[in-house]
Amino acid sequence: MDNPSLDVVRLIREGAISTYPLLACSIVVLGIVLERLWSLRGTISSTASITAKLLPLVARGDLAGARAALQAHRPCPARHVYADLLEHPGAARTDLEWIADERQFEAVQGAGAYLWLLGTIGSAAPFIGLFGTVMGIIRAFHSMAIAGTGGFGVVAGGISEALIATALGLAVGIVAVVCYNYFQARVERIDAALRIGSARVVQALVTSRAAA
Repeated sequence: MDNPSLDVVRLIREGAISTYPLLACSIVVLGIVLERLWSLRGTISSTASITAKLLPLVARGDLAGARAALQAHRPCPARHVYADLLEHPGAARTDLEWIADERQFEAVQGAGAYLWLLGTIGSAAPFIGLFGTVMGIIRAFHSMAIAGTGGFGVVAGGISEALIATALGLAVGIVAVVCYNYFQARVERIDAALRIGSARVVQALVTSRAAA
């Protein structure tokens, strides 16, 4: 029994009404994943490292040394949060906490940039594929009705062309959702690290000021 080869490229061309948008979505997903992996690399470890270096300096009131340590450290969200705190060493604790919360919010928003696109594509891609499949099946039956002849072979050929849209939509949607959940969990870990680190820096500032 012959096993005809599956020409995926031809099937994608046949289902252009939905497969081409899905291919564009896959390129967007790949671009966002690569950009976020690069932007968020080492953020959590950098936050822990800079916090460990900063706390002893702040605790003994060496703010100049703390600022120098910040400048020498690689750029990361914690560096910007702590720099703003060190600019207001004499502020009340509530004001320091307000500054920390505001900078943390900005840092977390930056870390989660473009993730809404991953979530949108993950939700919409299967429906785009299903739309292409429905249109392909309608076209197959319409062609068979015009010709006046057909059978299982004709219908199966049309359906096989239509189902590639659903398969592609599911593939793109699954990848997008998995990546979205991964980056959301990573952003939450960054948020937690910033909250813990900034709370310790605020406490160190208040303690050093009280001891002076």
